[in-house]
Amino acid sequence: MTSNAALKQEPAPIRACTVCRDVQNFDLLIEDMETELGEGWGDLSFDDAQVFLAQPDARDLEFIAVAMDEDDEEEVGTIVDLIKAAVAREIKVLVIAEEVSPMVLHQLLKLGAQEFVPYPLPEGALHDAIERLRAPQAPAADPANVAQIKPTGDCEGVVLPVQGLAGGVGSTTFAVNLAWELANIDPDGEPRVCLIDFDMQLGAVSTYLDLPRREAVFELLSDTEAMDSESFMHALLTYNDRLHVLTAPAEMIPMDLITPEDVERLLEVARCNFDYVVIDMPSTVVQWTETVLNAAHVYFAMMELDMRSAQNALRLIRALKAEELPFEKLRYLLNRAPKFTDLTGKSRVKRLAESLDISIEVQLPDGGKQITQANDQGTPLAETAKKNPLRKEIAKLAASAHELNRATVTAV
Repeated sequence: MTSNAALKQEPAPIRACTVCRDVQNFDLLIEDMETELGEGWGDLSFDDAQVFLAQPDARDLEFIAVAMDEDDEEEVGTIVDLIKAAVAREIKVLVIAEEVSPMVLHQLLKLGAQEFVPYPLPEGALHDAIERLRAPQAPAADPANVAQIKPTGDCEGVVLPVQGLAGGVGSTTFAVNLAWELANIDPDGEPRVCLIDFDMQLGAVSTYLDLPRREAVFELLSDTEAMDSESFMHALLTYNDRLHVLTAPAEMIPMDLITPEDVERLLEVARCNFDYVVIDMPSTVVQWTETVLNAAHVYFAMMELDMRSAQNALRLIRALKAEELPFEKLRYLLNRAPKFTDLTGKSRVKRLAESLDISIEVQLPDGGKQITQANDQGTPLAETAKKNPLRKEIAKLAASAHELNRATVTAV
């Protein structure tokens, strides 16, 4: 006879908990939690979660997923206390938010929530967030990469934003290599160059230069009112002791987490301490794009010879004209331009410029596989593919910009 006790199965250990007002309001979250954890998860209300976290059983939790919507903003104090309690017990926190204001998200992330996922959950988003939570913590930044340069406060830096008019047009590659060429343009003068990655979510500058992402960046963006030159310089990393870089934050954060006032303060501090400030902009136009455009000396718009770039360029021009913004600052760059022998391609470029009523001032050649290889290795083209045609054109553009800037300074 088989004992009834032998037939009983031990319940699956609880590895995670959702915490919300009513989990039925987040049905997609239920499905994804079951997919990721099976029966190894539970659900708690905000009040019950506070009690549970104080019990010994809570030590086995990997993380809690705090789900909230706009109706929960009135109870943000309770959620703040919950996150503080979880962080104090070294339990990781994932925030799942639907129509929650950026300021509330900012507060929760600043208190120690490691991940943010919007609701409704994009496919695979919860899985990816859990994988990041489980991943080993990134090592601390190499002290050799931390910016050692001292603030001067006596510069009037030239601001050069770069924005792609479509995904994959090469704007980050251009921004990284333009900044590196400017940093090495004059061995005697050694211009001080700062490269800023303003793509808060998908920024790849750190990848292209093999630099770590640091929490100091998020801390800087979280409180720009308290920022001074010292704290700004502390958040920077250096590449080969020449180029100074403000990477994107370590975690994906909302694009509207920073305001136009925050961006204005950042640019002002950067301009006061560097001769050139190159900015890798997100392809999305956000509320502070106008701030960058107004501060820019030249605003590079990167495009390709295709319909999506043409349509997006037209949309951007119309938007800037409608808001009476200085669209004349835009300088259009055509990446992967037709070769000299491609007569048909040349005529297409001409028709594109005429149809948009713009001047395509720079045509950059296709650099081929060397571009991807350099980006994957985390090195500028000048370091690994010095004779690459794309690198040569970017170097020419950097030299031209530097000469123009020197001529302007001399004239003044």
